[in-house]
Amino acid sequence: MPAADPKAKPEMTKHPQIPPVAVTAYQCVSAAGEDVEALYNSLIANRSCLQPLRLFDIPFKTVVGEVTSPLPNIRQSLKAYDCRNARLALKALNQGEFRSDVERAIANYGALRVGLVLGTSTSGIYDSENAYAHFLSDGIMPSDFHFMQIQTAQATAEFLQRELELQGPCYGISTACSSSAKALGAAQRLIMSDFCDAVLVAGVDSLCRLTLRGFHSLQLISPEACRPMDINRRGINIGEGAALLLLERQSADNTARPRLLAVGESSDAHHMSAPHPEGTGAVLAMTQALRLADREVGDVDYINLHATASILNDQADAKAINNLFPNPPPCSGVKGLLGHTLGAAGAVEAVVSLLALERGFLPGTCGLEQADPNCPCPVIATPRLECAPKLVLSNSFGFGGNNASVLLEVA
Repeated sequence: MPAADPKAKPEMTKHPQIPPVAVTAYQCVSAAGEDVEALYNSLIANRSCLQPLRLFDIPFKTVVGEVTSPLPNIRQSLKAYDCRNARLALKALNQGEFRSDVERAIANYGALRVGLVLGTSTSGIYDSENAYAHFLSDGIMPSDFHFMQIQTAQATAEFLQRELELQGPCYGISTACSSSAKALGAAQRLIMSDFCDAVLVAGVDSLCRLTLRGFHSLQLISPEACRPMDINRRGINIGEGAALLLLERQSADNTARPRLLAVGESSDAHHMSAPHPEGTGAVLAMTQALRLADREVGDVDYINLHATASILNDQADAKAINNLFPNPPPCSGVKGLLGHTLGAAGAVEAVVSLLALERGFLPGTCGLEQADPNCPCPVIATPRLECAPKLVLSNSFGFGGNNASVLLEVA
């Protein structure tokens, strides 16, 4: 049998449609600031929020997307979960009206019918690093360090569940940089399968030495602010943040809210860290999202690129778009503003996409000055403020070929 042509465009055959769900609330804490308003203002200004690292010392030069404002305290009854990751999640939960929106869902459906799915890659590793440093100096682990409640992938999910007294399904997903995009898909399936009427989706990651040193060992860290899709890009910058989204079964009460149509997922397993050079797995994820939603490539108005600013990733990202879309819509990436928030990126950038849908603009690509001709897709450098996209595709592609494409539609 002849080998498949990686450049061949998948046929957009009909596929069983998955019911969309309403996105009734969303909130985000990031390097851009305390909430979605701060994020929106940074997107419109196209102003980088990257700065030198304050949280700990590292032996090389870079900038990061660090949350520098104070984080809230964890209440005494949940102190076993006390770590930077949980505090970032709690800060996002307490911004604006988000907590009251979740409480409204609990009142409407009952705590048993509200689930929680969290995506993360680092979880509480920063606090584990501090605990092991204590062990090396004192010969004993800190008495208040609880590995299962701090470092494991589900730890912050459990914290949020207990903080909100939810009783529905609760678990964590950790598939590198696609983690919280996949959490959106898992949440939609919980509602579709009638396990839940509403699901809180969280994407939370915090800065730690492991990821910074690890990406530096792969020669992927940029010493300066990253430049996604730029011919002179030098690598990525790491960020942190927490994005929360409340998904609910569609009803007469939420017809004015934007909708999550589908999440396409694939695993191309080309390499432990490098993407398939032709973006084969990325094409499969985008194709699946469109099929599940019964949409065509020509329906998409804007694509939020993964666009990490690494040489190989940006090329594969752009080639995937070019291979699937005969006439690609405008594309951009926001990691030049916020850094790469890793496991939180899917949820953070879903929030960016929702802001674009609800406020009628297209984000720019902060740091882009001269587009790389090897990245063949229509990348926009500056925001377009007079655009009103109706259908947005947001891509998150992780190590090991863990790919997810989130398809969102305006009300």
